[in-house]
Amino acid sequence: MDCVPRRREPLRAVPQAEAVQEYGLEGDHRMSKTPGSGRQVTLISREFIAQIAMQLGEPDLNPARLRRNIVTSGINLNALRRQRFWMGEAMLEATQLCHPCARMEAELGPGGVVAMFGYGGLCAKVISGGVIQCGSPVRWADPS
Repeated sequence: MDCVPRRREPLRAVPQAEAVQEYGLEGDHRMSKTPGSGRQVTLISREFIAQIAMQLGEPDLNPARLRRNIVTSGINLNALRRQRFWMGEAMLEATQLCHPCARMEAELGPGGVVAMFGYGGLCAKVISGGVIQCGSPVRWADPS
């Protein structure tokens, strides 16, 4: 039985995920892609989700609709760009902003892409693998 969700299938929330060095998150459909990609993990903050919901005129927005792997809170994700940081036992490196794709227009309705622009979160790669649990704090990695 294949328990890895296929592309475009609904996301499912899990209490923890195993980050695999150079590949991404165990169980994510992107795991089978070429190692070393800068888009192995995608992150978005609750604060960004609230901004997107406000732009769309929605009182609340299910994070799964935004197709990101991890939801954070209390940290400015844009400040992590091109930085290494720990999340749980895993070290990630933020590679680029995660811009919304045209699918967001279909998922969120007219204006979905515009509502997400600047609030799409970050793409990252796994530098050192390990378990990431819900509630794991984000800590900057020592640059030395």
